[in-house]
Order: sequence, then structure tokens, then C-alpha cells
Amino acid sequence: MHAPCLRLSLLLTACLMTMASDLAGQAATPEPIRYTVRFAAPQTHYVDVEATYPTDSRPDIELMMAVWTPGSYLVREYSRHVEDLTARAPTGTLAVEKTRKNRWRVATDGAASITVHYRVYAREMSVRTNWVEAGFALLNGAPTFITLVETDVRRPHDVALSLPAGWRTTMTGLASAPDGAPHHYVAPDFDTLVDSPIVAGNPAVYEFEVGGKQHFLVNDGEGGVWDGPRSARDVEQIVRATERLWGMLPYEKYVFLNLLTEAGGGLEHKNSTTLMASRWATRTRERYRSWLGLVSHELFHTWNIKRLRPRELGPFDYENEVHTTGLWMGEGFTSYYGDLLVCRAGLTTDDEYLRDLSAAIKGLQTTPGRAVQPVSSASYDAWIKYYRRDENTDNTTISYYTKGAIVAFLLDAKIRQATNGRQSLDDAMRLAYERFSGSRGYTQAELRRTFTEVAGVDLASWLRDALDTTKELDYSAALEWYGLRFKPTDPNRQPKAWIGADTSVDGGRLLVAEVPRGTPAHDGGLNVDDEIMAIDEFRVRPERAQLDRRLESYQPGDKVSVLVARRDALMHLNLTLGEEPAPDRWTLEVDPDATDAERANLRAWLNGSEPDARTAGRGAL
Repeated sequence: MHAPCLRLSLLLTACLMTMASDLAGQAATPEPIRYTVRFAAPQTHYVDVEATYPTDSRPDIELMMAVWTPGSYLVREYSRHVEDLTARAPTGTLAVEKTRKNRWRVATDGAASITVHYRVYAREMSVRTNWVEAGFALLNGAPTFITLVETDVRRPHDVALSLPAGWRTTMTGLASAPDGAPHHYVAPDFDTLVDSPIVAGNPAVYEFEVGGKQHFLVNDGEGGVWDGPRSARDVEQIVRATERLWGMLPYEKYVFLNLLTEAGGGLEHKNSTTLMASRWATRTRERYRSWLGLVSHELFHTWNIKRLRPRELGPFDYENEVHTTGLWMGEGFTSYYGDLLVCRAGLTTDDEYLRDLSAAIKGLQTTPGRAVQPVSSASYDAWIKYYRRDENTDNTTISYYTKGAIVAFLLDAKIRQATNGRQSLDDAMRLAYERFSGSRGYTQAELRRTFTEVAGVDLASWLRDALDTTKELDYSAALEWYGLRFKPTDPNRQPKAWIGADTSVDGGRLLVAEVPRGTPAHDGGLNVDDEIMAIDEFRVRPERAQLDRRLESYQPGDKVSVLVARRDALMHLNLTLGEEPAPDRWTLEVDPDATDAERANLRAWLNGSEPDARTAGRGAL
């Protein structure tokens, strides 16, 4: 073939391939679902949703509302708040049949698309639900948007909000729609819509840039009390510290939706988070530090669990429980880094961080359930236990947040020890992210092998004991590496008598709230809801301080008779008093005898740097 003909042939082939690619791309993008969200009377706590669904020429379509939302492992039955669901087509009203608690089948009457209208009651103040009132609205995707039941279809979802008079702003992690209209957003799929809460109203918005990426702190409810500029500066420092650990930011923009509603909690999303706090928190150091820890925790989730996730947590089944044994990593390791990165950002002191870590260790070591359920099993049971606490919870299970954080602390130290400070858990997290942050996720075996690879020693047995058994954790090697110790008991401390029950005052009655295993109260038969009335026939007034003062008159080992009222029946219970545990038993402090090498290891850990090669040394592994 002559060269000119060859060039012409290649040009035509290229054009045809481009046209075919364009047509294939058009065919591969389904028609979007379009939502219009209105707040006709926000003071009544309702949001009105109008949704247009393509039918793809089907005689009927099936619609679904999620029953749970990722990051919060409890079936919440969001559809219970849906009212007045009706459907119509150009031909008129369509038949709607409810087929399951969260599903509706709608006849299409041959229409290319149909429109469904429904209302959602929105008055549950939490980061995982909806709240609408006269001043603002929080909309989460799972409890708001009804979608098509489809298999293997990545359908765009278009959301336009019509705001009440006086509301000016909407903020969300969603991308703005191509038309550029205000309050108009688009999600490439239902997963993204569910993962992108929306706040509407008149919040204060602070913008800053880190790593070339836009960040927004959205404070609703400052009320002239919350220090907005300070909080924005400090959030920026947390973002910078987190970027230093991971080496990059995996999003184009990130939105902190901070609702100052006198509530609490946080929920992670892929490029945003919803936080709830008190507007007074910036006025006291401890409450503000707690909020900074929450910010750091939810931001860390952007990497750990939103992208680096157990294989079970994706693609999501929004209608059924999705179990994983890996929340010790997803939540526990995030809890560890949440507080640590606030320290590395320079927003808490080393002493404050050690105090926070001490509280976590104490929480673990004083929970009887640690001897009953392994943390991997507690993760699997999150759906039936973590969000359904009762008076016996601490006796039967352990928090995967708490134990996971302590396992992370110990694992970090083991890796540092094994590599003489050259590697850390930071390196293991980065390697795991590099390998498993795609669509596939990781298996538990793959993750554990990654930890072993970075440490350069076999950690399989240690990880199995820490995660899959109820064996007590050994802190000695970690404390030696960092030059720490648990605060010694004051030799002059006088033993105090103790019954071990948690009490509360309700309606002028001193009631037993919890009875931990292994305490005199448990052994002596005290029950939850018993009213403590007297000890040794002398009245105990309904005040917790009064009970403490009365017990000061006894010694550990004394036998007492406790008069209680149980469902209005009076009875005496015989208890043998125990010794109150030392309050500082699990308090970390720097060992006065710590070597220069150990102190260098401590600085490297808290600062997120490598120890000085001249002083770093290996502790016992």
C-alpha cells in the first residue's frame, strides 16, 4: 500500500475508533435519577422529595431505601420515616405496591420515566440520620434518597435543593452539577450519594488549602460562642499532620460539616465528615481537645476504611447486615492515630496525649468483657452489640475502638523495636494503603502479613493472641522501648473499702446501674435497678457521695449487710467488701530511669519522626 493511502487508512480507522468509543461511553452511562429536595415547612421537621426515575421500558420498577448507612453498623430502618409516597407518569397516577419494609414496586404504564413524590420526617439529632428545623437541615443519603433496585448498574444521581426563604448556603462533598446552578449537585452512583451528607442553612464557612486541595470547615450554630477562626486554623494543622503521615491527600476537596447542636459524634465519608459538638467546646481545653480528636479520627478514616478497607465492606449491601472481623483496624487503629496526630500537629502536649492513652488502657483493663470476647469477634458482633448497650455489655464484650487502639499502640512499638526504629506502624499503614486501597479491599490474612513484612519478624502468633483470643495484653516491651512506666502505687495510700457497683440517682433513689463481674457487688448478688437504702441498718441517703463516705468507715474484707429495695420488696444482701483499685494503676508516665535512647524513641513516636541515630537503641522485643 502506498504511504498516502496508508496514512488515510490509519486516519479513518482512528476516527471510527473514536466515534465507537464515544458511542460506547454514551451507552455505558445510564440515564440519571433526578431528585428535587424542598423544605416547604422546615419548622415541622419534614423534607419533601420529588424523584424522577428512568424506566428503561420496563412494565414496573422496584425502588429501595437503605436500612443502614456505612460507618454505623446497625440496621436503623430509615424507611419508617417515609410518608405519602405517590407516583405519576404523563398518563396519570400510577399504582404503587409496598413489597418489603423498605421497597416499593411502581407500575410504569409504559412511560420512559416516572416521578415519585414522598415526604421524610427528619428529627433525629445524630450524624447518621436527618434533622430539619427552621434554621438548618442535615440530610444524610441513606435516610433520604430512595433509589432503583438494580444489579451492576452505575447510575448517576442528580440532586437539586430548593431552599426556604432566608437560607443561603448548601455544603456537601458532592460535585457541583455541570450547569453551575446553586445547590445543584451530581453523584456518579448511589454509593457516592449515600456517602455525601448535605447541610443547608446559613453556616459559617472557613476555607483553607493543603497540598493544593480545597478544605472547608462548615460551622452551623457558632452563636457568637464557638471560636470559628481558631477551630479552622487547628483543623488545618491536623490535615497537614495527617498528610505528612500518608504522603498525599486522596481527594480534590474535603468538607468538615461541624454542627454545634449540643450533641456529639462523628461519621466518616470519602471526602467529608459530619461532626456534632457543643458550641461551648472552644471555651474549655479538655472539651476542645476532645473535639480536635474527633476531627482527627474522622479525617483519618478518609484513608483507613473509606479506601483501605476490609474486603467485606464493599460493594455495599444497603439492605442487609455486612459483617467483618476487621473493625479493630478500621475503627481501633483510627482511634489510635486520631489522638496521636493531634499531638503531632502540636495541638496537645505530650503529657496530655499520654493521659489520653492511659485512659484508653484503663478503659480496656477495667472492662471484664476483655476476658470473654476477642476483639475480632466483637467487631463481627457490632451489629448486635456495639450500638445496643445494656447494663451487662461491659461484662460480655469489649469495644473494638478501645482494644483496637491499644493493639495499634503495642504493634507500633513492636515494629519500631524489631527494626531498631527504622520502621513503624506508619510505614505498615502506608504499605497496606498502596496494596489494598483499590476496589478489592484486603483480607485479614493479607493485612497481618503486611505487618509482619514491615516488622521483618514473624508477628502472626502475637497478632493472633491480641486479636483472636482473650489473652491479656503485655505492655512491658512497649513501655521499655519508650522509657515509660505505669505510675507506681503510693506506698502511703490507705486501702479503701469497695463494693464495685456503678450507681446513679434517679427520682430521689440511689440505684444500681451496672454490676461488673469480679466485684463484691456481683459476688454478693446486687442487681441492676436495686435501690440501696441502708448498710448495716443505717440509712444511706440517695447521693453517690454519701455511699462513698459511708464506705470510708469500713475496711477491705469487712462483711456488711446491704438493705435494698427490689421491685418494692425489701431484702438484705450480705457482701464482703473488696479493696478499691488504685486510681493511678494504668497511668503512664516517663520512667525517671529512662535512658537517652529510650527518650529518643519516645520523641520519635510522638513527633512522627525517626529517632536520632546517635541515641536510638533497641529495647526488649
